[in-house]
Amino acid sequence: MSVRSVRIPDKHYFEIGGVAELAGVEPYVIRYWESEFRSLRPQKSRSNQRLFRRKDVERILEIRRLLYEEGYKIEGARRRLEHGDHGEPLEAVEAAEPSGPVKKGPSVSALRTQVAEAQAALDAIEKILDEDEAL
Repeated sequence: MSVRSVRIPDKHYFEIGGVAELAGVEPYVIRYWESEFRSLRPQKSRSNQRLFRRKDVERILEIRRLLYEEGYKIEGARRRLEHGDHGEPLEAVEAAEPSGPVKKGPSVSALRTQVAEAQAALDAIEKILDEDEAL
């Protein structure tokens, strides 16, 4: 899925499930990205539910593009977003960070993401098994 082809609905606020669907990732991935990218800070409702504005959704789509399509690690994507936000030429950032997949092993951040994804999958499986046993 190319992020550039995503059409963002004309809404004021988006819930995390809708944003996750637009980005093609699970909600826990977006929550993890919130902890890694300072610029990603959704508002919270009275019930503490995340409410994303259009600019938040655009930022998530950009993070996804940098990580999944461009092959950046979390730190490189963070630098890329920060440099871009300050108006510095992106060419200088691109020269400092590889544009393709990294040849070395996965970064600690990538491994943490994989662990979080695996844990969420295990939790979902356990929930299904518990529900089946209750029947």
